Amino acid sequence: MNKRVELKNHQYEIFHFRLRLAISIGFVLLLLGILLVRFIYLQVVRHEYYQTLAESNRISIVPIVPNRGLILDRNGVVMAHNYSGYTLEITPNKTADLEGTINELATLVEITPKDRKRFKKLLAERRNFETLMIRNRLTDEEVARFAAQQYRFPGVEIKARLFRDYPFGEKTAHLIGYIGRINQTDVEQLEENDLAANYRGSDYIGKIGLEQSYENELHGTTGVEQVEVDSGGRAVRMLSRTPPVSGNTLVLSIDAKLQEIAEQSFGNYRGALIAIDPTNGEVLAFVSKPGFDPSLFVDGIDQENWDELNNSPDHPLNNRALRGQYPSGSTIKPFMALAGLYYKIRSPERTISDPGYFTLPGSSHQYRDWKKGGHGTVDMFKSIVISCDTYYYGLATEMGIDNIYNFLSRFNFGKKTGIDLEGETSGLLPSQEWKAKRYKQKWYVGDTVSVGIGQGYSLVTPMQLAYATAMLANDGVGFRPHLVKEVRNSRSNEIRTIASTPTFDLKLDPAHLDLVKRAMAAVTQPGGTAAQASAGAPYRIAGKTGTAQVVGMKQGEKYDASKLSERNRDHAWFIAFAPAEQPKIALVVLAENGGHGGGTAAPIARKVMDYYLLGKVPQPLQDVAEDGDEQHD
Repeated sequence: MNKRVELKNHQYEIFHFRLRLAISIGFVLLLLGILLVRFIYLQVVRHEYYQTLAESNRISIVPIVPNRGLILDRNGVVMAHNYSGYTLEITPNKTADLEGTINELATLVEITPKDRKRFKKLLAERRNFETLMIRNRLTDEEVARFAAQQYRFPGVEIKARLFRDYPFGEKTAHLIGYIGRINQTDVEQLEENDLAANYRGSDYIGKIGLEQSYENELHGTTGVEQVEVDSGGRAVRMLSRTPPVSGNTLVLSIDAKLQEIAEQSFGNYRGALIAIDPTNGEVLAFVSKPGFDPSLFVDGIDQENWDELNNSPDHPLNNRALRGQYPSGSTIKPFMALAGLYYKIRSPERTISDPGYFTLPGSSHQYRDWKKGGHGTVDMFKSIVISCDTYYYGLATEMGIDNIYNFLSRFNFGKKTGIDLEGETSGLLPSQEWKAKRYKQKWYVGDTVSVGIGQGYSLVTPMQLAYATAMLANDGVGFRPHLVKEVRNSRSNEIRTIASTPTFDLKLDPAHLDLVKRAMAAVTQPGGTAAQASAGAPYRIAGKTGTAQVVGMKQGEKYDASKLSERNRDHAWFIAFAPAEQPKIALVVLAENGGHGGGTAAPIARKVMDYYLLGKVPQPLQDVAEDGDEQHD
């Protein structure tokens, strides 16, 4: 059997082997070349960029929240300040079982249902990687107890934070306001105003009152720490530190003791009081009652307290001094008298015969005076002293709504005063143009009659009426009302005084002013509508009482407070300044459903003026007796 012998071509095999080897070596060199090019690109071309990234991984930028500025009264009494405390905080995305973790924490520190509700609210509003507070104001014992067990709770830590405190509580809630947690709306506004960088690390911002109006002064400047961290994110050492700058201190024109006396003087009445220095516009007291506890809002108010405040029939969240709009009642009469003199429609000597009502020519409808049977013969001086409605019905009719509008607007009625608080309303000074635009109706003479005694369409805020009273006390020269007297720089201690410059000079006839001011002084003397409130005062008070209807009365029907529910009774007003010869204080008092100004509002004003002018602290207050007897308004 023949065997076939296969001969190998060694040269061919060597050629293919060398070819494959060359291709492999070429491929390896290509890969090495690519790696080399990439290496050069990363290490040379992009060196600076990646060095920055590496540094950012090694160095953590930690914002340092500044201390919020203090708020002091004119005498240095603290009205808002900070104190330090410990909080227990959770980072949700570092916690596997959030609910279980909270339950375990509750075995170490007290966590109430209120704390849980607040945490859930914060969780819904904030991002998962942010630390959220589950408990604040921990005791030293609670801090020690948790610290010993902290290893069991990844994502949970204790932080030292500053808390805001309001020593006067609800007495200054509408004035000072409060801070609250920064929400999405706040973030958008900060970004819009290019302020977001200064709020890195900050949780709180001013929400209402002076805390909001002067946020830029109070917040301060955020500092920065550069901290080296290890691969686990733990701080190793601090590399550099730019300290924060504390917020500036606000020194108010408010007298804290006067504020307390004014608030307490209301007893159980709701209402507002504003006292102003008429010579410079400084607000001495600013009361809206009832108030609320501002600390409830600092860490986010719980639903139970919110419902209680929001649904209360007393409306404690309503800033009555700044936003409340009411008929002015007879407090408008001194200004109406000045208007009559200004337009030469009435002279001081001209008299009317008051039968107890006013009737428009050609009409049978009677606009009744508060006094049945009338006041007899009345001139301008007497019309203010006894508050004769009939006189002002006729004056308003003769003057016309356009003249009334033009003159009263000079005293800033129907306009915002420009006080340094957010949220002021402008009241309502009606005109023909306003009614046509609002109701698509023409103005009737009957509309003008009611405006003459501060009823009808006209509405004022206590702030407006206080401003107008201060202008009247200062002979027609008005200063923009302001609550902040000066700002003290936290770094340089430089004091910046808030300028008191006149904003209005009405240039009224001195004889006209003298007549009205003498009549207002007579209001507080025997025979006037506020005589009782000024009895025994060693200084003279010039004032005017007012009663503002809440519900209308039928023609011929007599007002009887005892037959009305408390909230349907008339509001009580009193405007005043003292000493009458050289006023140092001008104020307005509104007692909601207080009835008659002379019996309810004027005694409150007297207590405030006694303290401011004499340093006299009133005795504990008794509730003003309520009755249905007819009294002067």
